[in-house]
Amino acid sequence: MMKIRSLFAVLILLSAGNGVAHATTYALPENSNDSVITQFHDDVPLTRAEQDETLLDVARRFLLGQAEIVRLNPDVDRWHIKKDEIVRLPNKRILPDTPHEGITLNIAEYRMYYYPPVQKGVAPQVMSYAHGVGRQDWKTPMGKTSIVQKVKDPAWHPPESIRREHAANGDPLPAVVPPGPHNPLGAYKMHLAVPGGYLIHGTDIDKIYGIGMQITHGCVRMYPEDIEALYNSVPVGTPVYIVKQPIKVGWLDNTLYIEAHPDLEGEETTLAQKVDTALKLIQKAAMTASAPAQNPPEFDRAALNKALTALDGNPVALYQRLPQPVSLSATGHAPIIR
Repeated sequence: MMKIRSLFAVLILLSAGNGVAHATTYALPENSNDSVITQFHDDVPLTRAEQDETLLDVARRFLLGQAEIVRLNPDVDRWHIKKDEIVRLPNKRILPDTPHEGITLNIAEYRMYYYPPVQKGVAPQVMSYAHGVGRQDWKTPMGKTSIVQKVKDPAWHPPESIRREHAANGDPLPAVVPPGPHNPLGAYKMHLAVPGGYLIHGTDIDKIYGIGMQITHGCVRMYPEDIEALYNSVPVGTPVYIVKQPIKVGWLDNTLYIEAHPDLEGEETTLAQKVDTALKLIQKAAMTASAPAQNPPEFDRAALNKALTALDGNPVALYQRLPQPVSLSATGHAPIIR
């Protein structure tokens, strides 16, 4: 009964807001060795459809990626949700294994993590945004780079390769697409220090439901309000880490979690390969200073197999250790929940 009441309370909370949600801001864990962030107290936050709509409309309202919300709701008709139908939303996320500075793009989960500079008296935070990534034949490059230029209301000069592709499909492009609602770059773009002209940019109204999918020509595409917030927050020179981590492992409050996502288009790993990757990450997590190595730790094998089979991006608990000493955040106090 308590569980039902708890879920109902979250359901009402998430149905009360009007319009589009703001970007999700998470407080970083109190323990500096923990890497799982949580938005809601309930493990399974839910929302009601406000009207007859699609799952993509719900994703748009909560600034979620299309693939993300579809994987969390495998039994829901993507194209037809009836008014008051229940939709599951994401909650916990495991931070990618990168420095907690600047921007991290985890291509495997179509999601970005921005770590604002720590301010005196404010607990460290991370902001998370959905984004689209490059298709199989236009892969987004991996590695560390930085933002080298920012442009508001950009015109788009389609590269010759893209113009040839569109012409071959009977959809010729002009040499220049001026700023406006149908400009594929949206209202903001940020250049990365990567050969080939890779960008982080907004989107046009025609492709807004493609956020959170593998659809671009290599660039990183974001919702209009998300790219605006990011553009106004990050200066030129901000480091950007582009990684591909479909399987992530991390601690929260002495519980070890695993988060698994499907392979990108054009890539395929077997279950055995996924298990091997997961075991290495579990062993690495068990060797942290606050969790002395066990060879290997006694974790829930059934939960591991379920996570690696479902591949829904929902963190699953694998193992609980004895309480460890807490390492406070850089500010010396617990995070503030926003």
